[in-house]
Amino acid sequence: MSSSRWIQLNTEVCREHSESFEDALLDAGALSVTLQDAADQPILEPGVGETPLWDNCIIKALFPSTVDTDQISAQLDICLTPSSGWRWELLEDKDWSQEWKKYFNPVKCGERLWICPSWTNAPDPQGINLSLDPGLAFGTGSHPTTHLCLRWLDAQDLQGKTVVDYGCGSGILGIAALLLGAKKVIAVDNDPQALLATRDNAQRNQIDDEQILTCLPEAIPANTIAEVMVANILAAPLIQLAPSITELTAANGLLCLSGLLESQIVDVSAPYRSNFDFEGPAIEDQWAQLSARKAR
Repeated sequence: MSSSRWIQLNTEVCREHSESFEDALLDAGALSVTLQDAADQPILEPGVGETPLWDNCIIKALFPSTVDTDQISAQLDICLTPSSGWRWELLEDKDWSQEWKKYFNPVKCGERLWICPSWTNAPDPQGINLSLDPGLAFGTGSHPTTHLCLRWLDAQDLQGKTVVDYGCGSGILGIAALLLGAKKVIAVDNDPQALLATRDNAQRNQIDDEQILTCLPEAIPANTIAEVMVANILAAPLIQLAPSITELTAANGLLCLSGLLESQIVDVSAPYRSNFDFEGPAIEDQWAQLSARKAR
């Protein structure tokens, strides 16, 4: 018997059969099932109600090394059509609950700002270091739209300003703004779990409670005026929220919009152009970030 505690089954499947394969593997005793891209196909912005998935996937199912692989393969051949080649491999005996952490490293965003996983040391102790837990199910700074917004924030003079982070997720943008000198942040999201994640990450970065307010959109304080407005969401809500975002932004205030594709720049900027003067967009891997200043 192998000294490895884990054995992994690998196979390829098309998108239409991925759900039935996943269910069958779990029924067969898989401890976990993961799907990966089999053809280097980018997934861009999904439609409303869609669950994005690649056309061709690699499925990896983790089992204890003591399982009867022949029996499981035979069981899967019976219940799954079309039959696929099952490839088994032994895995090293690792703490898989911690293994994923090696894929997250400190990221520099601009001239001063670093995003650092909570278990790593800051590469530049003299820099502005934001500690983040990528285990939370929200932004980690690795996606191009988040990276573009962080670089934009790093380039601004935020000293003493009030910032609204609309669609805050993990709170990464609002917390970065505070570390970069902002006086106060109002972090807004329609997901209560996002507000919880924002508060947790704020505490991790020694942000005082009075510096950051987390709230649902309907609970934004009536007197809120953002000298800096940041909204990293998706194209459709950016268009839908244009009246609210415009109203919340102070005269001569700065606007940063992201979460949109380069092909969506014209549509997203259109409802803002009567009130804002836009600069040229920043582009990274087909994603765009728009910056503008509100008319006086």
